[in-house]
Amino acid sequence: MIRRGSFGGPVVGPLGRAGLQWLTAGNTGGMGDGSEGAMEEHLAVQFYGDPGAREALSILQQRRPWGSNWHRSRPARTSRGSTGPSAIALVRDGVLKVASVNAPLEADYEIGSVSKGLTGLLYADAVDRGEVDRTTTLGDLLPLQDCEPAKVTLESISRHASGLPRLPKSQATAGRTLALLLHGANPYGETLDELLVQARTVRLQTPKPRYSNFGFELLGHAIAAGAGTTYRELMVRRITGPLGLASLYAPASPLELRQDALPGRSRSGRIMQPWTGEALAPAGGWRATIGDMGELARVLLQGSVPGASALDPVSDFAGPAARIGAAWLSLGVKGRTVTMHNGATGGFRSWIGLDRKEGTAVVLLSATSAPLDRHGFRLLLNLPR
Repeated sequence: MIRRGSFGGPVVGPLGRAGLQWLTAGNTGGMGDGSEGAMEEHLAVQFYGDPGAREALSILQQRRPWGSNWHRSRPARTSRGSTGPSAIALVRDGVLKVASVNAPLEADYEIGSVSKGLTGLLYADAVDRGEVDRTTTLGDLLPLQDCEPAKVTLESISRHASGLPRLPKSQATAGRTLALLLHGANPYGETLDELLVQARTVRLQTPKPRYSNFGFELLGHAIAAGAGTTYRELMVRRITGPLGLASLYAPASPLELRQDALPGRSRSGRIMQPWTGEALAPAGGWRATIGDMGELARVLLQGSVPGASALDPVSDFAGPAARIGAAWLSLGVKGRTVTMHNGATGGFRSWIGLDRKEGTAVVLLSATSAPLDRHGFRLLLNLPR
């Protein structure tokens, strides 16, 4: 059961040494052991967690804060030791503990491809309802005419084995990728109609395990079409609404960003455009607070979420040590099985991992583009059992 404190003040929860080190190290550095130099500044942050916790943590130390005006700060070059907004959620024994540094707990982050995990839940739930099955194709649900992707099954897309490319090959796609690299621009932003136009020109590759953002965009919108609604509406109706995850949303444009939306930054400190778009949502367009992502991890461990079978691996993805369900990967790590997904956008990184046997989970969110995976695995494997 989750135990929450007020968002208005520090309610302490014992994150443990590893979790505290990750938050204070800076999300471009290592786990942090204090050996890189004396801490120069202190920043009080908010916690919520177990009110009866023995260990009280109310102040996190960090080297170079971006200041209290994180939501209005100007682009700036920052050193590899700086700490941008970041947050952590830990779940053990059914209790969720959350902490944030350099941003309020209410701040929302882009979760990138962790969005695919949400779409995987939606797909598995549609299968459970009998709305689709292993033989349902994109052409059964979307107006794709007589093109190659119309013959692709939803089931093959859900485990990244459809033959669809990572992204459509076109001059427009190449131009947007270049704009991302040069100017921090959003490389997506298409409408659903534009996505369908792209799909009608795509040639399939040999079906084999191959990660596809494009495939998951089509998958999410196909499931929604089969239910007679839009993807975002269906996600709210079946997943985020019933679970009470009100902070999760997928903006179709920057105009739909909420007041607490964080700006993302590159590792050099440049502000990156938000990744928004109607077409993008099923593959990488969702945003969320750390509290709701932690709650998602908690109910996933309990199995009390629609489409929970999405987490069960059904085929190899990168050999027998890396298997896949509906988007969710199961990896063998040091004798344990970690069910996980990560995410990366222009200015954000995310990681969610669960040890379903031990009943533990970790979520990391960061408003910079430095990788989180090794921190996530280390935190999860070091949580007390």
